Amino acid sequence: MSAKALDYDSLNENVKKVQYAVRGELYLRASELQKEGKKIIFTNVGNPHALGQRPLTFPRQVVALCQAPFLLDDPNAGLIFPADAIARAKHYLSLTSGGLGAYSDSRGLPGIRKEVAEFIERRDGYPSDPELIFLTDGASKGVMQILNTVIRGPQDGILVPVPQYPLYSAAISLFGGSLVPYYLEETANWGLDVHNLRESVAQARSKGIIVRAMVIINPGNPTGQCLSVANLKEILRFCYQENLVLLGDEVYQQNIYQDERPFISSRKVLLDMGPPISKELQLVSFHTVSKGYWGECGQRGGYFEMTNIPPQSVDEIYKVASISLSPNVPGQIFLGLMVNPPKPGDISYEQFVRESKGILESLRKRARIMTDGFNSCRNVVCNFTEGAMYSFPQIRLPPKAIEAAKRAGKVPDVFYCLKLLEATGISTVPGSGFGQKDGVFHLRTTILPAEEDMPAIMASFKKFNDEFMEQYEDYRGYSRM
Repeated sequence: MSAKALDYDSLNENVKKVQYAVRGELYLRASELQKEGKKIIFTNVGNPHALGQRPLTFPRQVVALCQAPFLLDDPNAGLIFPADAIARAKHYLSLTSGGLGAYSDSRGLPGIRKEVAEFIERRDGYPSDPELIFLTDGASKGVMQILNTVIRGPQDGILVPVPQYPLYSAAISLFGGSLVPYYLEETANWGLDVHNLRESVAQARSKGIIVRAMVIINPGNPTGQCLSVANLKEILRFCYQENLVLLGDEVYQQNIYQDERPFISSRKVLLDMGPPISKELQLVSFHTVSKGYWGECGQRGGYFEMTNIPPQSVDEIYKVASISLSPNVPGQIFLGLMVNPPKPGDISYEQFVRESKGILESLRKRARIMTDGFNSCRNVVCNFTEGAMYSFPQIRLPPKAIEAAKRAGKVPDVFYCLKLLEATGISTVPGSGFGQKDGVFHLRTTILPAEEDMPAIMASFKKFNDEFMEQYEDYRGYSRM
């Protein structure tokens, strides 16, 4: 009998090429160990609430009322919910055509897109057009939609930073394009060198690849660096000269843990540069409710904003969005609340500020605890997490460990991370899942475990690491990068 359509051998080859390390071998093994009763600390994915972060009160109150609008008719509602939450719930329900159970426009509710545009204008100092803002089920769906629009076939290349968030490599594989890597410099705090960009493009073109777009992740995932204005200007000029659309992944813009390099959007820098570049360079920017001090990953709220994209192309993107009918409406309301939070004088303002500041201050402390902890370990070196929610330490694996990994049929950093998982229950992601230079090994962990648990977690890591190095080293004292 001939192969059936969903037999493995007859599947779409692009599906089989997809790799997504964040939910890969380590995660699956961690899930098995958890079922066997072992305590697992899942630091493999930026999922704040799963690691104990409490949700912000005000947005949950508003969405609760929107989900159960009959509560608004209860005479005791004002005893349970503050007046500003009640008013905001009525506002959002008035924007829908039938509450949260009804489809919205495929681009999202117009009233919430207007709130997003007003947020962008406050942030950047330039007006934003709600018609060029599409609400999505998390930023990932928006990224995939734009990549699907840009990639026409295997000859089309997308410049992606290495190390990179594997959404990009996975989506490019799925859509049949070609990933063109550009390497970030670890010794320069994961900085970006335009000379390396030019080399990457030249190499790709020599292979017949048409480079069409460039991705930046700012602040970086998994590397945690924040791009300076000077760096952003270099990137924008490069994209303008090479006729590339810039895809600005800015989902960690609230997660900043130092004062020297605040987040500045690609859009603001572009518009500050003035014509002709500000009128001609194509830019798509992405944001989400999943990160920042919100951490509402399960709600799946996000948006993308298009700059200098021709109306006909916007219409095509709208057409494809229409296939899915509507982004989820509760996620849209969370997004509206993120871009339009309580204001000074509102009943819920002080509590909202207290909760959000508490989360960010704790994340800043955890970033320092984790960086210092890694740097205290034998043969481990780690740049400070300037932003986002990850540490990406380099693990200098001894030759004997690399040989042991080969004998076990494992990539060396996968071998190390599996040993770490079995010994400590700490579930991480090997650096090979994000891309790295040959012969250099890393792991990625979130900085999200509870602040009070962090010292014990880092002590557990240090004990494992130092015993691992003792087992596999022929001699001590590797020099650090």
